[in-house]
Amino acid sequence: MEIPERLPEKGFYYHYKHDPAGPLYAYAYEVTGVGRHTEDESYLAMYRPLYKSEYLGEADCFLRPAAMCTEDVTKDGKTFPRFQKVTDPEVIKKLEEIRDRMYS
Repeated sequence: MEIPERLPEKGFYYHYKHDPAGPLYAYAYEVTGVGRHTEDESYLAMYRPLYKSEYLGEADCFLRPAAMCTEDVTKDGKTFPRFQKVTDPEVIKKLEEIRDRMYS
């Protein structure tokens, strides 16, 4: 299996469903690494949510195909990244605080 063209970097991301006018943590995730499946050799991104949801259950870590993390999606005629990396240092600091409370 080929290495995907783009792999997600470690760091904080917002899912495209995140509403900037809503809570800072809503649809916020931390990508903690990229791994490789031992059987089919696919690349997987390991990430954890910075919010609680019944949908997410009790797991504190999730995996999805790495290519899904870097792909674009189209909704209502607009195309944008499925996950957008957070680069604002102030937002990153606040997300780190949320992460530390949730996962310490």
